[in-house]
Amino acid sequence: MAAARFLVRGKVQGVFFRASAREQAVKLGLRGYAKNLFDGRVEVLAAGDADRIETLAQWLRHGPPMAQVYAVERSDIGDAPPLDGFEIL
Repeated sequence: MAAARFLVRGKVQGVFFRASAREQAVKLGLRGYAKNLFDGRVEVLAAGDADRIETLAQWLRHGPPMAQVYAVERSDIGDAPPLDGFEIL
């Protein structure tokens, strides 16, 4: 099982980014979480099929309609942490 951590920078808080990311991840059958960071970014951790994580990564580059994504930083994680479902933290 693959896993990746994404840090999304831009206008991504207060625009339903986390809820929309969760919706996308659930559709893709991924586990993980999305959470706001104190510096204005959103962190997304996704675990599951590598191709589905890549599909989520492409979605994160633009996000929901009200978001303005400036950059997405990706870190692949060797072993997926034990996660149950996809949560908004």
